[in-house]
Amino acid sequence: MKLNPQLEHLPVYHGGRPLEEVARELGLPAAELIKLASNENPLGPSAKAITAMREAAARVNLYPDGNAFYLRKGVAEKLGVTPANLIFGNGSNEIIEFVSRALLGPNTNIVVSQYCFAIYPIAAHLAGADCISVPAKDFGHDLAAMAEAITTETRIVFVANPNNPTGTRASNEAVMDLVNGIPDDVLLVMDEAYFEFIDDAPDLLPLISEKQNLILMRTFSKIHGLAGLRVGYGIGHPDFIAALEKIRQPFNLNAIAQAAALAALEDDEHVRATRENNTEGLKFFENAFAEMNIETVPSYANFILAKVGDGKAMFEKLQQRGIITRAMGGYGLADWIRISIGTPLENGRCLAALADLR
Repeated sequence: MKLNPQLEHLPVYHGGRPLEEVARELGLPAAELIKLASNENPLGPSAKAITAMREAAARVNLYPDGNAFYLRKGVAEKLGVTPANLIFGNGSNEIIEFVSRALLGPNTNIVVSQYCFAIYPIAAHLAGADCISVPAKDFGHDLAAMAEAITTETRIVFVANPNNPTGTRASNEAVMDLVNGIPDDVLLVMDEAYFEFIDDAPDLLPLISEKQNLILMRTFSKIHGLAGLRVGYGIGHPDFIAALEKIRQPFNLNAIAQAAALAALEDDEHVRATRENNTEGLKFFENAFAEMNIETVPSYANFILAKVGDGKAMFEKLQQRGIITRAMGGYGLADWIRISIGTPLENGRCLAALADLR
């Protein structure tokens, strides 16, 4: 078979290791392990979402609503946009694929920041496009430099705010400068997977109706605790969203996921509790690491980077103790590990192990 030549040098994305996989490897019950590797919600899903999933399970013999009518309507009402502004994906990763397939090809490129989410370059290279990576500034996006890096072949600029894997955020002023200054023929993708964890995120929703070259990506995986269901969505100009709908496969969002997301959307108390747990967990690690003289990157998300020396070695040592974190060598941060914020008990167990292993 003649495979696409782009596949030859395309890396495989490896996420945080699943609990079950590590449990089998270590010969331990999964219940004895804790996973602080994938920025998941340690409080789990909303109780309302669980109830909705159980009810939807009785109807899985039927195909789901391919247009996600009720979820689309619910999200539109919650955000104050129209249903035509929304497209849903199997996780926000699928939105990345939509825009890449719509805009990229040979002799085109994307602009990203150093330490960007690994999927952006992978999606670009798969489409035959190049990737311009702009050096980070204090581990975060240098948005002014990214704007200057745009060429006549640039089709997409990807900005995650807050950023994964560093947890950094760009200032609201810098974001607005980029939004207002980007060329009309270049799409700006603002990845807002973690925006619910900050209080003063820039409100870009009012610009959606006037800027066809702006799309916001959001997800139910983080604050809502539905990572296992894969529900993401894009918010953009109706004309651009209509173009992306031609790419979206039918029934890409299953019925149980739609029901759970709609129920989670209305559970404000669960969101509040998640934010509170995250704020306290971040402070716990920041204060403890400062006392231990472990360098960290100020985080605005639900995880923290810690400079531990040999990141891969520390990851493996922690894993032997039943604590799954994320080594950052694949991002060019070989001395660091990323720790997702867990429950107070999980955070304490991770910190104690780290202190003992140093």
